[in-house]
Amino acid sequence: MQLKHLLASVLFLALVGGLGSLWLAPAGITQVPDITVTTLQGQEMNLAELRGRPLLVTFWASTCRSCLREMPHLTALYQELAPRGLEVLGIAMAYDPPNRVVEVSKARQIPYPLALDIDSAAATAFGDVSVTPSTFLIAPDGQVVLQQNGALDMTEVRARVLDMLARST
Repeated sequence: MQLKHLLASVLFLALVGGLGSLWLAPAGITQVPDITVTTLQGQEMNLAELRGRPLLVTFWASTCRSCLREMPHLTALYQELAPRGLEVLGIAMAYDPPNRVVEVSKARQIPYPLALDIDSAAATAFGDVSVTPSTFLIAPDGQVVLQQNGALDMTEVRARVLDMLARST
């Protein structure tokens, strides 16, 4: 009888955990949203205008340890593949103080564009992103081919980007 209760409890927790992660996960989007963000340097970037090249968009926060651990890997990926056409865009969550975002950008010498999402418009456009890091890999045709909450498998992302770049040459 105890085993039956234990199994029921495990199933219940698995179900609640699974539903919780679905609730926290951004809704599945299939196309890059037609939004414009402003980078820390004041440059406006319209994501739809970046078609024709792979785009990696990552939502992050300065208080997110996983985000901070991932930044050196994103920097390396950007430095390696941006000359071949990859664009990387980091979008700081609305709750992140702008001065803290600037501090992190300078301290970590982030080479790829970073934008502030002051009004949550970008997070909303990407399916109500609420978890960091949340990353979207967008193919040159504008299709979202990877949507990941949590740390990225950088080997997989790099392989996908290389494949996209090989197809577009």
